[in-house]
Amino acid sequence: MIAFRHILCPVDFSDASTRALVYATAFAAWYQAQLETLHVVPVFDFDAAMGPSPSSGEVLSSAAHDRLVAELRRSIDLAGAAAFNPTALVLEGRVHETIVNRATAQPADLLVLGTHGRSGFNRLLLGSVSEKVLRIAPCPVLTVPPAAPATTTAPVAFKNILCPIDYSPAALKALQYALELGRQAGGQVTVLYALEYVDPEEPGEHVDFDIRSYRQQVIDHARRRLHAKLAGEPRTWCEIEEIVAVNRAYKEILQRAAASKADIIVMGAQGTGGLELLLYGSNTQHVVRAATCPVLTVRA
Repeated sequence: MIAFRHILCPVDFSDASTRALVYATAFAAWYQAQLETLHVVPVFDFDAAMGPSPSSGEVLSSAAHDRLVAELRRSIDLAGAAAFNPTALVLEGRVHETIVNRATAQPADLLVLGTHGRSGFNRLLLGSVSEKVLRIAPCPVLTVPPAAPATTTAPVAFKNILCPIDYSPAALKALQYALELGRQAGGQVTVLYALEYVDPEEPGEHVDFDIRSYRQQVIDHARRRLHAKLAGEPRTWCEIEEIVAVNRAYKEILQRAAASKADIIVMGAQGTGGLELLLYGSNTQHVVRAATCPVLTVRA
């Protein structure tokens, strides 16, 4: 059974990070986990520019630190998280490194990040910080976009879960997370396999029969493989839907999530040397940037 015992939620005081804190609180409630909020005060990278950086005490005064902790507490109240007595931590440093280092030190079982923060870039929290965190995070990461419901009056539930799969170790681990979330909510998990290397267009009337036959054989084989992978999964506590599609993976994921009004996308994040997210190439990055529901990325 998958368990979240320690959840870390970075907060930059934007609406996006408050929304993320709502979801972090929901996970903490479901799993009776310790919730920690973290605000990172950015420190100029002296090492890269002009040599050693000054000590942290020269950057943030005690009074400023206390004001930021108080602001964190207000964010906690706004997100309805106060009842869980979360930790409010303020640290200084390079933002993405400080987040990852804190997640490693705990260690955290889940990182929750809001997307499209106060930076103004049409990308992610604090510019590219979320993408950098996703590349090197030591634990699963839940990214919460602005379109995700943000309410403190009802529990956040993941009844409708979309789980893309490519049979990589990360994707197979993500499948277990998706099924666990589905069982927790008594919902449905849609497992999606996208055939990217098959032409999405049906062969024309004058195309050789063997091409038509081969195309159908590939699709049928993919369906049998997916069914065999899921055949042993118990379906008592949640429904499991199996889908094989012919399309670019990230396009199919986003289109199906929107059409089915998915509550969450759960997908693998496979790193190469800690530099890239890989699921069908760069599709994880496309999905995280464009999804209108939360995305849980899981490493192998």
